[in-house]
Amino acid sequence: MPNPILTGQRVLITQADMFMGPVLCEVFARHGATIIANSDSLLEADAPAAIVAQAGRIDVLVANLAIPAPTTPATEVSEDEWHDTFAALVDPLPRLFRAVLPAMVERQAGKILVMGSAAALRGMKRTSTYSAARGAQLAYVQSVGVEVAAHNIQVNAIAQNFVDNPTYFPPEVQANPRFQERLKREVPLGRLVGAHEDAEFAAYLCSASANCFVGQVFPVCGGWVPR
Repeated sequence: MPNPILTGQRVLITQADMFMGPVLCEVFARHGATIIANSDSLLEADAPAAIVAQAGRIDVLVANLAIPAPTTPATEVSEDEWHDTFAALVDPLPRLFRAVLPAMVERQAGKILVMGSAAALRGMKRTSTYSAARGAQLAYVQSVGVEVAAHNIQVNAIAQNFVDNPTYFPPEVQANPRFQERLKREVPLGRLVGAHEDAEFAAYLCSASANCFVGQVFPVCGGWVPR
């Protein structure tokens, strides 16, 4: 059994049915947290506040947001693609933060972790829309993180890539020999980061042992960045 580093903590995990959601729920529960797993859409402007109000006390917010990454050349990106990507990945963040932060400030305690992407940290072809949205997430985390640190609230982000998850690396992708060759060529680790490896690190960042981290972005990508 793991050390129950989250005992007594009420953790809201968004989009709990996709991306890192399922494994985060599993690992955080094993660490003693009470999980509020929400899979509702966050696209409507009032949805995040409603979800937070329904959840009750929230000690930890894990903003787990994901969409299939567009692969459009920059010159062909449509207004709809740009708008829809930011609406899914960026717009929910300030709404979620506005909903959870007042109570955290009042208690002088709380943690927010954004499950982001290393696509914002290293250029890739045909990912301008997705990378820009993921970059906006990380910039927001850095700014709000330093703003609320004085209230004993820690806001950080995991910027991941090449982590085992069903949204971006489903079994059929992993089974492709060309993908395995790419792993060995581009990722110093030579394999995907395990889902549980990533989730255990997330649990640590949401624990009292990680109170010293303020507005920081942690790459979890097997050495894919920095290069």
